Amino acid sequence: MQTRKPHAALLASPGMGHLTPVVELGKRLVSHHGFSVTIFVVATDTSLSQSQLLKLSQTSYHLEVVLLPPVDISGQIDQTTSILTQLAMMMREALPSLRSAISAMTVPPVALIVDMFGTEAFAIAEEFMMQKYVFITSNAWFLALTVHAPAIGKKEEDDHVNNQKPLVIPGCKPICFVDSFEPILKPNNQVYEQYLRMGTEISTADGILVNTFQELEPQTLAALNDKKKLGLVANAPVYPIGPLVRPAEPGVRNEVLSWLDMQPKESVIYVSFGSGGTLSAKQTTELAWGLEKSLQRFVWVLRLPVENDSAATVFKTSNGCADYANYLPDGFLNRTSKTGLVVPMWAPQTEILNHPSIGGFLSHGGWNSSLESIVNGVPMIVWPLYAEQKMNAAMLAEHIGMALRLKLLPSEDVIERSEIEAMVRKLLVGKEGEAFRARVKMLKSWAEKALSNGGGSYNSLANVAKDCEISLQSRNTKAGA
Repeated sequence: MQTRKPHAALLASPGMGHLTPVVELGKRLVSHHGFSVTIFVVATDTSLSQSQLLKLSQTSYHLEVVLLPPVDISGQIDQTTSILTQLAMMMREALPSLRSAISAMTVPPVALIVDMFGTEAFAIAEEFMMQKYVFITSNAWFLALTVHAPAIGKKEEDDHVNNQKPLVIPGCKPICFVDSFEPILKPNNQVYEQYLRMGTEISTADGILVNTFQELEPQTLAALNDKKKLGLVANAPVYPIGPLVRPAEPGVRNEVLSWLDMQPKESVIYVSFGSGGTLSAKQTTELAWGLEKSLQRFVWVLRLPVENDSAATVFKTSNGCADYANYLPDGFLNRTSKTGLVVPMWAPQTEILNHPSIGGFLSHGGWNSSLESIVNGVPMIVWPLYAEQKMNAAMLAEHIGMALRLKLLPSEDVIERSEIEAMVRKLLVGKEGEAFRARVKMLKSWAEKALSNGGGSYNSLANVAKDCEISLQSRNTKAGA
């Protein structure tokens, strides 16, 4: 009798930052561990890049992709509703559709893997006797904070929020007040309650997958698996399975890559704030002046400025960039025409970071972008905008030593052109930049080993696969009894 492949269902919350690592996880389960995979996508506006990613995944990697019916939460939110709350609402609204889709399957999947916004779907996994896993698409330090948060005492909370003392996490680096995750600093509002719920529900999983690797966060991963430290609150084995990032597609060509072909090795800084990040008009102008005054080559992916909302495009496909030149200093495009390239809205980031002409990455520090920098051996300047990006900035600059970070947090004021100029010069032509470049190239080598057959991340995912196979055998035995 032919043995049925283990079948995993993956649930992705809205946004490219969540979808991309979920798709990469699905691809590895299929290509390296013999699974069949169905990815359920909670849809909002479907961007061109999202459509391309899903189409390629279906045709080239044999993933089944199911777009759940769009959810409408417009009547439940206003301009003050946080991204975290919106994501939680969308995922909750999608649960009936997810349940119906799984119920309609002849044989339910052996495992359900959700990201941290989808933990309420664990009830569906239990109903259909599925293994339940949570996939943290950020790093282990953020996971450590999340599972520790429900256990933070009143005095600890007061010391951190009101007295600005570092927040101690057992076995891990403490979190400085200026780097803290925003919900932690507002302990009496709805966002904090949502975050605590997620932290509690994560600990009910059969396993926790994290998009990191052992050599990148050894101390934190050890604490998460140590019952005397964070293991007690995590309450499930933690599996580092990263870095899972979209690989560069061979043969991809566009005007940016053609322009990069003509530049010297490691001479260009790539500037992009991710799929959701935006700057104010004043900050956009200062960034332009800083790039010009640095006298360094650059590729800048530019979105139209948005005031008072650094995450304005998280759930939107476009904020229109036809008039982007109006937000740049007079004559900027002419003066920088030989050394710089401004690209409206979108550019092929993976292929750009993989190009030998790229010598640095000025980024918002989203975790996907940070991992892409690591796997391509590119040092960074980190400009955090929202979510856990301040923590990422601290980690990349101070714990890992592969990035510069801004002295002034963007939430406090406008970063002046002089600081931007100095940072870009330091990274591309300074001694500090050389040290970061050497460090990140070493991390690149470790990342490759972690994902290769027999590496730490490969073995971690193999252990998850083994647990799923045991569960499948048990289910088959019961069915045949």
